[in-house]
Amino acid sequence: MNIKRTVFSQALAKIDSDQFLIFTGPRQAGKTTILKQLQQQLHQTPNFFINLEDKEYLSLLDQSPKNLFKLIPPASKQQLVFIDEIQYLKDPTNFLKLLYDEYRAKVKLIVSGSSAFYIDRKFKDSLVGRKIIFQVNTLSFDEFLQYKKPEISNIKYGQLTIPQREIFNSLLDEYLIYGGYPRVVIAPHEQKEDILQDVTYSYIKKDVFESHIRSDELFYRLLKILAAQVGNLVNSNELSRTMETSKTLIANYLYIMRKSFHIHLVSPFFKSARKEITKMPKIYFHDLGLRNFLINDFSPFIARIDKGQLLENFVFRLLLEKNPTEDIKFWRTVSGNEVDFVIGNRAIEVKTNKKDIKLSKYRRFKQDYPQIKLDFINHDNIYLI
Repeated sequence: MNIKRTVFSQALAKIDSDQFLIFTGPRQAGKTTILKQLQQQLHQTPNFFINLEDKEYLSLLDQSPKNLFKLIPPASKQQLVFIDEIQYLKDPTNFLKLLYDEYRAKVKLIVSGSSAFYIDRKFKDSLVGRKIIFQVNTLSFDEFLQYKKPEISNIKYGQLTIPQREIFNSLLDEYLIYGGYPRVVIAPHEQKEDILQDVTYSYIKKDVFESHIRSDELFYRLLKILAAQVGNLVNSNELSRTMETSKTLIANYLYIMRKSFHIHLVSPFFKSARKEITKMPKIYFHDLGLRNFLINDFSPFIARIDKGQLLENFVFRLLLEKNPTEDIKFWRTVSGNEVDFVIGNRAIEVKTNKKDIKLSKYRRFKQDYPQIKLDFINHDNIYLI
């Protein structure tokens, strides 16, 4: 896939910083490609690429971080070293800390880790000030458009011709069904489902195995249940009863799913804890293709019974491109009043059809939060995000 991701430009702007650069995100989202693109871009600086799926390299660096200098030639100035899959090291924290503290004048490390789960558990606070973390998501819709139809990707929707709008809407529907995994995006239509199956059962299995989960069947079952509940509240008590297991296990699985970038949990926004639900989060999937595979539904958008869920999850992904997950909230009262998203001084309600909008349902929100602008988004004005 020969496009430069947004995160590529962000990293390039930080290449002269003192800190090491770390790329994290779901497996198969394109981290290795970005590392290699950076290596190619920075070819005038001496640089080396090490993949820690190579057991010999892994064993050597596990013995001592200083063994890195057995893999690169001596040099009089700083060299760039790209390390893919750094989470495979026994102690990546110590590895990075030692090389930063003692050898950063000689090497600048640019590394990837396949899951925030590993980085969260192994990359301790001792790395504060020593690293800049970049999250590599599956392709955003903008990046998807750049690959599919670069000639319309930078044109505002309102300025598109009628034929161009038809192309835009067709591509939007494709993204809603198959998502943004790079391998899926570039694959012929007839291969997309098979690749999503491979991503689900091969790469998520690695997350399951490396997270020391005892029952992968239970993990997948929970993931499928959650896929059918996109945009709904996550009730751990109810999930525990449904799956006949403990709340502790459910909480652990949700943690692993979040840190492996499969799901996101959105917290509620509130002013009064007495009148508004304050505990249960709402769930969204990181990639719509993965979500649709888990519910086994790749039917066209127009024929879907879950149009609202798809659009709402899509809007979440659009918001995620510009906001940290923790800044994206939702509003809901005990009596059932709800607004899908609240981000700063903007609120967004997603409707499949603008005819479904009943302004009276949002009177309470406008009364309580007059400073927050409320927008209504549907399939026909999605570009307003």
